[in-house]
Amino acid sequence: MIGTIVNALAVVAGSFLGLTIARGIPQRIVKVLEQGVALCVMLIGLQMSIDASNVLLVLLSLVIGGAIGSALRIQDRLEDLGNHLQQRFGQEGFSRGFVASTLLFCIGSMAVLGAIESGLRGDHSILFLKSALDGVSALVLTTTLGFGVLFSSVSILVYQGAITLMASGLEGVMTLEMLDGIRHVGGLLIMSLGLNMFFPGKVRTSDLLPALIIPILYYLFIPNLLP
Repeated sequence: MIGTIVNALAVVAGSFLGLTIARGIPQRIVKVLEQGVALCVMLIGLQMSIDASNVLLVLLSLVIGGAIGSALRIQDRLEDLGNHLQQRFGQEGFSRGFVASTLLFCIGSMAVLGAIESGLRGDHSILFLKSALDGVSALVLTTTLGFGVLFSSVSILVYQGAITLMASGLEGVMTLEMLDGIRHVGGLLIMSLGLNMFFPGKVRTSDLLPALIIPILYYLFIPNLLP
């Protein structure tokens, strides 16, 4: 859990620094910064998904995962949580910052691989590197999306912490193909997050989160069905 704790603290530190800096930045500059961050987020997602070899599996993952997420109303529930915290802390735009930063910090190969390495081998190097990247990202995101980014540190603790704690039971089960599938699907979700930063609410990225589970189920049960 050390790597996950360091990761969460890095986001807290970056968020506080971002909130301090944001007070003196004109709105027109904030808008440009937000667009720059959105473009970088889309680039990260593109790099993660561009080399997908099994496009059909990625498609099925998004379709099946999206149907599950929509049925479970994940997007609505996350937004309700963000709105509740917004009312509690009185910060306008809290929900958007919380949801966007949670998705950015928790979706992706570094979050999954880092947590697994931490749990299986006690190797925290991936999460330490992710901590540095997330801290800088939190600083920039907080200047554009506000106070909600700070609370994504709780999401990191819960999400990566759960994977780390379960990782010992995954030894001998998780394969490179599974991890590649998660990375390719996660890359597309990160790209959709970048699109949402340009056009808020146009893509229900949170409802697509169960798509990350589909590659694992596929390679466990039907690895030879798709080309």
